[in-house]
Amino acid sequence: MAIGSKELLPAELASMDDERLVVELKRAKEELFNLRFQSATGQLDSHGRLRAVKRDIARLYTVIRERELGISASPAPVEKAADKKKSKKADEAAKATEAEKAEDN
Repeated sequence: MAIGSKELLPAELASMDDERLVVELKRAKEELFNLRFQSATGQLDSHGRLRAVKRDIARLYTVIRERELGISASPAPVEKAADKKKSKKADEAAKATEAEKAEDN
């Protein structure tokens, strides 16, 4: 995901888990550092990029803080729900095999 792009819309940020938000924040801060360094050395092509990255950092901080305060909830973990479905199917399969064994005996 590119920092300073339309991929960091509020709806997209709301669907990210907390760890991913922290990773994106770290990546954005690194990019801001590099852009500031380029600006200081006169190599920066687009000053608008600095502004976009700063706004992305602010968006990330806002979403993280909203979750800390309980204003917005973290997205439900999808992987755990899938594991539960698999375990139910496995339990049903185990019960079916036990029933077959009981009928055979």
